[in-house]
Amino acid sequence: MHRSPRHTLAALAASIALISAACGRHKVSATSATGGCDESIKLPEGFCAIVYSESAGPARELAVRKNGDVIVGVLDQRRQSGGVLILRDTNKDGHADLENRFGESGVHGVVLQDDSTLYASTATAVLRYRLTDSLEPHKRVDTIVTGLVARPIPSHTLAIDVRGTLIVNIGAVSNGCAANEAPGAPGRDPCPELETSGGIWSFKTDAANQQLKDGTRLATGLHNAVALAVNPRDTMVYAVSHDRDMLHDLWPNLYSAEESATLPSEEMIRVASARADFGWPYCYFDYRKQMRVLAPEYGGDKTQVGRCDRLIQPLIAFPPHWSPMSMLFYTGRMFPPQYRNGVFIAFHGSAYRSPLPEEGYQVVFLQFTSDDLAGNYTVFATGFTGGSDDPHGAAHRPVGLAQGPDGAIYLSDDKGGRIWRITYHSPK
Repeated sequence: MHRSPRHTLAALAASIALISAACGRHKVSATSATGGCDESIKLPEGFCAIVYSESAGPARELAVRKNGDVIVGVLDQRRQSGGVLILRDTNKDGHADLENRFGESGVHGVVLQDDSTLYASTATAVLRYRLTDSLEPHKRVDTIVTGLVARPIPSHTLAIDVRGTLIVNIGAVSNGCAANEAPGAPGRDPCPELETSGGIWSFKTDAANQQLKDGTRLATGLHNAVALAVNPRDTMVYAVSHDRDMLHDLWPNLYSAEESATLPSEEMIRVASARADFGWPYCYFDYRKQMRVLAPEYGGDKTQVGRCDRLIQPLIAFPPHWSPMSMLFYTGRMFPPQYRNGVFIAFHGSAYRSPLPEEGYQVVFLQFTSDDLAGNYTVFATGFTGGSDDPHGAAHRPVGLAQGPDGAIYLSDDKGGRIWRITYHSPK
């Protein structure tokens, strides 16, 4: 990247100051990106997506400190372990030029408390780091929660509520709670998975080595509520949950491949009552009918409602298999006022819509109505796939969202390893 002498000297001075402090497992290195707006990312007029970093690896959830440092959860990749990545823009040109990585295993969720306490989720635990002014945390690492159910791809998203409680998503492992996930296998009733997964739990932040029994189950019946956040307006927990897959594979005599691709929707929910129940695995929300129906593992025939009639309904249903990954309730002043009464949702893109084309690689903005009901959503950011909608061929896949202190938002990509910084300037 070409810089003026003044910027070069400033970056060099910052590097010297940080190298002595940041001497962890990974060496501090430059991660700057070049250029202005990333023209491949399509945004509404006035918005610009700058490549803040282009070498983050399989980047998942994000958090941003008050000083602008961007914290990234990074999954394991082949023979390279993941962990936590901290990025810093020392010369304020919109691109990270210093980084530090720490941790010994892949991380999905990251959340800050009081700006200097970081919680990070691995496949089976939640760890606590104490941050310093440098890019290196204090040496002591506390295990806050342990023994979480592991999924093939870690997805324990984290949030902090207004009482300072740690909120944790624990996704279920199976599609329909069958003892052996094979064609025609019935679901177990009651489903034992619901005791340890398939919901959202809360834990204390001042206790170490908590087990699941030490937490409180806030919501159940959610297949995998990866997109998780606390709404600062009403202080409630919100989520957009991945619904089930493989309806055709497991029940080929009942569901066509097209029905498997288009029926089980992704659900946006609000946890407004204790132990709220949203129906998984006994039910799924049919996107076409816009209603909950009984799952085939429990005698469902695509139309039967059965035990699903009294369950809590979603605020809104998104198309099947879009894979919601993160939510951001915007509170900044950089974006136009309408963005302060809604939520951004990042979708990873589908992988289970065959024989139909894959879709959903995008960020949407959902507007709330005056009475806090979910209104319409609009597409906010597209252009991530690079022309290939296949999950293996897509250039980028959106994951994490976070707001910076100046009101810019950051977006991560676990396929191409990019972090974008999205800004707004009013068109003239």
